[in-house]
Amino acid sequence: QFSTIFGLSLRACTARTLRGYRRMSNPTEPAPSGGKELKKVENPHPDWKPGQKQPGPYAGMGFQALDPKVEKSLYPLCISGVVPRPIALTSTLSSAGVPNLSPFSYFNILAHNPPTIAIGICRKGGGVKKDTLVNIQETGEFVVNIMSDWYIESANHTCGEFPPEDNEMDIAGLTPMASTVVKPCRVAESAFHMECKVKQITELTGEDGTPTTEIVMGTVVMFHVSEGVAMQTPSGSPCVNVAKLFPIGRLGANDYARVTEAFDLPRPPRPGQ
Repeated sequence: QFSTIFGLSLRACTARTLRGYRRMSNPTEPAPSGGKELKKVENPHPDWKPGQKQPGPYAGMGFQALDPKVEKSLYPLCISGVVPRPIALTSTLSSAGVPNLSPFSYFNILAHNPPTIAIGICRKGGGVKKDTLVNIQETGEFVVNIMSDWYIESANHTCGEFPPEDNEMDIAGLTPMASTVVKPCRVAESAFHMECKVKQITELTGEDGTPTTEIVMGTVVMFHVSEGVAMQTPSGSPCVNVAKLFPIGRLGANDYARVTEAFDLPRPPRPGQ
């Protein structure tokens, strides 16, 4: 099925060029999402003027001060307070050639020149490294696939506690798609891929000096954008149509979020303008 939809199969999908990537999709082609279309709405306070006070959180209620050195676990606090978070569905390959796929929401893009992303990979109990981290340290390569709601169940399934020899992409029913620069595969169901090479890895330690997390910083060496979401800015630069991407964000606990509303809020003018 996917060899027909994407015009290639994994076997036939060796290095390929970006020729044709600027073609726009058929405007009548329906999005695979079953969610609501992105709705443009008015900003929350359209009558606000510079200097005018805006409300604080829950008038009459104070704040709780939470000392990281005292709290037993900060995980629920961090993942519920810093929301929504983008998710890096990360594909790697071990030095022995075993594929791995796992989602990480301690993730974001840091810069566009050079295009740089970072993923925080927490260790498992006992300080054991996750397969994704082991593979990245061994090979220096990975692929980040952005998650959309049309394949969220499959993507979420890859976060299970599978042994290193298991292929999460196969287990979840996802489709491998060969990359053009790095060896790990892309996920064909994703509309936006970033092939990456490691820039640096920073180890974080707890209060007792035990390693807890590695921050993986990677340079994007190739982007892939589905023609269904590909656009250009007025100046001709490539960009993504968020309304057609149906991106998924991570909240606290087991909660995810769709992007269903957006409003335009221009930057203030520079002095003298």
